[in-house]
Amino acid sequence: MTGVIALDVGGTYIKGGAAGEDGILHESDRWFTGAERGPDAVLETVLAAARELADRHAPAAAGIAVPGIVDETAGTSVLAANLGWRQLPLRDWLAEELGLPVALGHDVRAGGLAEARIGAGRGSRDFLFVPVGTGIAAALMSDGRAVTGSHVRAGELGHLVVRPGGQACPCGGRGCLETVASAAAVARRYTAATGEDGVTAKHVGERAAAGDQAAVTVWNEAIEALADALTAAVTLLDPERIVIGGGLARAGGPYFTPLRAAVAERLTFQTMPQILPAELGHEAGCQGAALLAHDLLAHDPPQRKAGQ
Repeated sequence: MTGVIALDVGGTYIKGGAAGEDGILHESDRWFTGAERGPDAVLETVLAAARELADRHAPAAAGIAVPGIVDETAGTSVLAANLGWRQLPLRDWLAEELGLPVALGHDVRAGGLAEARIGAGRGSRDFLFVPVGTGIAAALMSDGRAVTGSHVRAGELGHLVVRPGGQACPCGGRGCLETVASAAAVARRYTAATGEDGVTAKHVGERAAAGDQAAVTVWNEAIEALADALTAAVTLLDPERIVIGGGLARAGGPYFTPLRAAVAERLTFQTMPQILPAELGHEAGCQGAALLAHDLLAHDPPQRKAGQ
């Protein structure tokens, strides 16, 4: 078995890398997505990035992780709203472009796979991977595999209604978790409370730790909303661990200590899971894509040429 290349397509950046025979990334790169140029231009950038990696590393397979609704079995990006993709047969197009077998995955489920094998989910049979960034999603990992649901839409934790009748969400609902607890929501809500523009969620967390009352309120409301959603997830799914990723997870104790306490407060008969920070950070999706490509080779190794 030989190495693979991997891509993780995000709204701002396309992350790429190469992995050895063990599927572990040892080199990474990135390109601007340029989603404002339209879906065709984004696709061409993805194909060009893949060609660049393939020319550099001569891989035996490729893996790609994309956001939105992804049908891994069909190899289709069903809907990636931020990229403008609908019903895009991405796996087949990339395979044709590269002349290689390609594995397609959902970015969060791919990240969950990476955390399961080499990150904070190691050794856990069932855990929930929850990246909290611009949006919020989840991957339920069971026996090392992501649960996709019957319509490949499982894991949309960010659209669980936690504040009925609350702020309108782009999904069409009101009071979704993302409208209160995502990094984008934390920054937006602080600006609404203070009139100060340009303050990030990281800054809000720092200001909350320093005693800024508006920041404390916004920060605590985000944690309380996430605790409500995680309590529902624990009740339904009974995970052994909850692995929190994304930008807010880097806040450390000021985020995790009150979050753990808030979840514990809400539980009655349920078993409190471990709530841990993710270990792979922004590399999780790309690393997961590399592991998907590695698995593809393990199940269907390339034929050796005569004389090899």
